[in-house]
Amino acid sequence: MQYKRFGDTCFVRIDLNEEIMQCLKAVCEKEDIHLAQVDAIGAINHGIVGVFNLQEQAYHREELNGFMEITSLTGNVTRMNGEVYLHLHGTMADQNNVIHSGHVIELTVGATCEMFVRILPGEVSRVRDQDLGINL
Repeated sequence: MQYKRFGDTCFVRIDLNEEIMQCLKAVCEKEDIHLAQVDAIGAINHGIVGVFNLQEQAYHREELNGFMEITSLTGNVTRMNGEVYLHLHGTMADQNNVIHSGHVIELTVGATCEMFVRILPGEVSRVRDQDLGINL
């Protein structure tokens, strides 16, 4: 991974076989980012995405294997208990142009990932909503 900061924005290039969430978290920790908007494109060779089931309070997961284009990866950076908290959703297209999407749990780069992290002033802290089972 390499990145460079330009004012309120970091441009991040994540390389083959690096895990996107881990790399983004490392940038946020190094740059002391408390609030940001994330937007990226690229390709993966492995991933796990999920759709939250409110009644079960759990994610129904889909494991993605094989080379896929990241057609959209978007989300935000906030904090929870003082730690970096990432919330990303992604849409990936497989070799047959079938779309796989959902809440990003894990994505491993299959060629490259080019990401903009737009840093916003301030801080948003999350807390657990016990009724919903998610961090708001």
